[in-house]
Amino acid sequence: MSKINQDTLVCLLQEEIGQLERSVITLEMSMRKCGQIPRKEHYTFEEMESFDSLTSKFGRTSDLYTKKVLRTVWMLLHEPFVPFIDLLNKAEKMGLIGSADQLIDIRDLRNQITHEYIPEAITDLVPEVLELGELLLQNIRSTHHFIEQRAWHKSG
Repeated sequence: MSKINQDTLVCLLQEEIGQLERSVITLEMSMRKCGQIPRKEHYTFEEMESFDSLTSKFGRTSDLYTKKVLRTVWMLLHEPFVPFIDLLNKAEKMGLIGSADQLIDIRDLRNQITHEYIPEAITDLVPEVLELGELLLQNIRSTHHFIEQRAWHKSG
């Protein structure tokens, strides 16, 4: 397997960060909108659509962050490929992320959302999506700060 050169990885990271930033904007908008919907027994179709959009954006943003941005930064750091949990634990110690435990919870929730087939069950997940969405955003900010401190960030 050939090595991907540093410049190619820097360009890839910049593209992924752009995608992530656009995804974060729409996630934040959905979080604000859904955060204003009171908890109740029955929701309107429009409210259900908002919840569905929120959970979808949460999943997409967490995937962009964990499966793309974090992995690309990992390669730029010349770290060996390791299982996701090991990557998170080491990334936390390096200051690349805020909390490995939070990102494991975020990934678990993302998986739960992906496998929820009953639309009404999504409403039970919304409070957790709102809470973990904030933690996801905090971890993304930690990673942005980490990236900005790297020399290769400026070389792209």
